[in-house]
Amino acid sequence: MLFWILVAALTAAVAAVLLYPLLRDTRAIDDAHAGEAAVYRDQLRELDRDLSGGLISEDEADYARAEIGRRLITVSAAPVTDRKASKHHRLSEAFVLLLLPMVGLCLYIFVGRPDLPSQPLQARLENPGNDMAILVAKAERHLAQNPDDGKGWDVLAPIYFNTMRVADAENAYRRAIRLLGPSPVRLDGLAETLMAISDGVVTEDARKVLEQSLQLDPDNPKARFYIALSMEQAGQAAEAKVAFEALAKQSPADAPWLPLVAEHIAKNGGAPPSGAARVPGNPTQAEVAAAESMSPGDRQQMIRGMVESLDAKLTQDPNNLEGWLRLVRSYVVLKDTDRAVAALKRGLATFPASSGQGKQLLALAQELGIAMDGGVSPSGAASAPGNPTQAEVAAGESMSAGDQQQMIRGMVESLDAKLTQDPNNLEGWLRLVRSYAVLNEKAHAVDALRRGLAVFPATGEQGKQLLALARELDIATEGMTE
Repeated sequence: MLFWILVAALTAAVAAVLLYPLLRDTRAIDDAHAGEAAVYRDQLRELDRDLSGGLISEDEADYARAEIGRRLITVSAAPVTDRKASKHHRLSEAFVLLLLPMVGLCLYIFVGRPDLPSQPLQARLENPGNDMAILVAKAERHLAQNPDDGKGWDVLAPIYFNTMRVADAENAYRRAIRLLGPSPVRLDGLAETLMAISDGVVTEDARKVLEQSLQLDPDNPKARFYIALSMEQAGQAAEAKVAFEALAKQSPADAPWLPLVAEHIAKNGGAPPSGAARVPGNPTQAEVAAAESMSPGDRQQMIRGMVESLDAKLTQDPNNLEGWLRLVRSYVVLKDTDRAVAALKRGLATFPASSGQGKQLLALAQELGIAMDGGVSPSGAASAPGNPTQAEVAAGESMSAGDQQQMIRGMVESLDAKLTQDPNNLEGWLRLVRSYAVLNEKAHAVDALRRGLAVFPATGEQGKQLLALARELDIATEGMTE
């Protein structure tokens, strides 16, 4: 009963709020007309006084009296526009008073549960069922009264992390470690939380936690992987390669993380370990040799088959950020924009846009000119600096390899010059850094990265995209993140 009383009261309050402007408009019109009529009547009386005092002639008085009378009649009769407005207001008032409550009631009966008995918060806390929010609230209430319950913090910490409440997760992990003592599971969870806070970067604090985890369990693959990743992010390619290779040798042949380890080994200049699963979408030496002797059509068909194979493997195992980056780029290279957009959306379903991995996917999409609605940069818009025109592409297809390289270098230098004149172009800096890396000019790539970070600081979202690209291309970032 209390529920329906509250519904009626809220409905009346909403109706009053909606009706007030309509009623006020009507009263305002009536008041304005009454005021004008009073002014004209005063003018008639003033006219009679002027005539009696001999200030005006009889003819002038008749003429003025006729004009004032015409205006008085006009004001006294409701204009057509006012009648239309009044009719419109009456319809609006009827809708607010009758239809709006009826529509709301029908929607509630159809969608809601009017037969469901009320359940106070205390009752829901005592019987939460499968409601995760209630379970968390109950645990938080318990820990507020018993802050030294280490098991409670131990249970709550991974829940906070999985719901992206990373600050709360860090606090919970640290309390659990302090109260229950360190363990590989707790330390690894704390390290992953610290990396989530720093958008995927293995910070110095996270690395110390991982090293403590390795002291407790020297064969901990998760800790060893993240420590190797920290070396890679710091630009220590040789040390990272050794660490990843050691992890690959330790791992079982069917370990689910082995493909990712093999990919990082290749990224840091090593050869994937024998027996390790090949990184999906990467060609073997035999496939490369076979592709060199193929016709352009057969080679294109082979590439498409490899991309489709990568697509299928990512469908089975979507937790592979670099696989999604490669798939989106591959579809763009194949000029299959629809599939590139579909791959981007599927990747963002696994790695949300608010996470560090999702931001890398969005940065790649911006760099490639992919729109989430399936389009590309609109025709007629100013082309991004450094992008070839259709004429340049057509001319490039008929050039020799040396001439094509010279043409590409000229385009990159043109982009560099334009960014010097107009540096507020994030996509331009992303393209310039990648272009120098493709040309194997790491010094120029580092210089472009440094100049880009001078415009877009590393602490901002755009700067983080530049740093994410640098990590992807294995470009050293020492001294640029401060």
